[in-house]
Amino acid sequence: MMTFEDFGARVASVWQGLRPATRSLVERALTSVPSLAGAAASARKARADAVYDARSEWELSRLLAALDERAVEKGSMVLSVEQACELSRMAETCAAVLHLEARSAEVFAQLLERALRSHDYARVDELAGTVAARLAPTEVCEMARHAHPAVRAIAHEALLQAPTAVLIALLGDPVDAEIARTALEGQADEYDSEEARWIVNALDQADASEDDI
Repeated sequence: MMTFEDFGARVASVWQGLRPATRSLVERALTSVPSLAGAAASARKARADAVYDARSEWELSRLLAALDERAVEKGSMVLSVEQACELSRMAETCAAVLHLEARSAEVFAQLLERALRSHDYARVDELAGTVAARLAPTEVCEMARHAHPAVRAIAHEALLQAPTAVLIALLGDPVDAEIARTALEGQADEYDSEEARWIVNALDQADASEDDI
């Protein structure tokens, strides 16, 4: 079986830089079961009672980026068929483990973008379905400002599904207020929410009053 060190200096360097706990997560997922679904299940079980570790998320994100970059290198660095298959298995397993760790807009966007690039719409749907449960509202707002239009759309949909009270709380944030207001307008128009409509009308009246001053 190939190791991460077999895929060049960058992948090897990132792998060696992982803390033992993070490396163990990936190793267990790669070796305990042969299928990707099984790897994800193994990682989920291992992390069920674990406390969120932001550094682990960051480390896994770097490893996945290095694997993805290695997969598309050209010239003398092109992989053999066997190497490409193994690298793909490692990358997809890393992505599955990272999804279980992800709590940041940046990492969710990374996972969504790679799923969109490969036209893996089942994975896109799976990721989109966990955005609201995993990310804090401010992180979802951050995703709603992402450069990729599909990532923005997924974030906006998650905000439309958020409790109106959560969106109202975001109106006090100078960074996220505009995104929250757009989501409230969507709840009023698309979901016929009376509470959201009342808030939007109040905001419109406040804006009109300021314009008259």
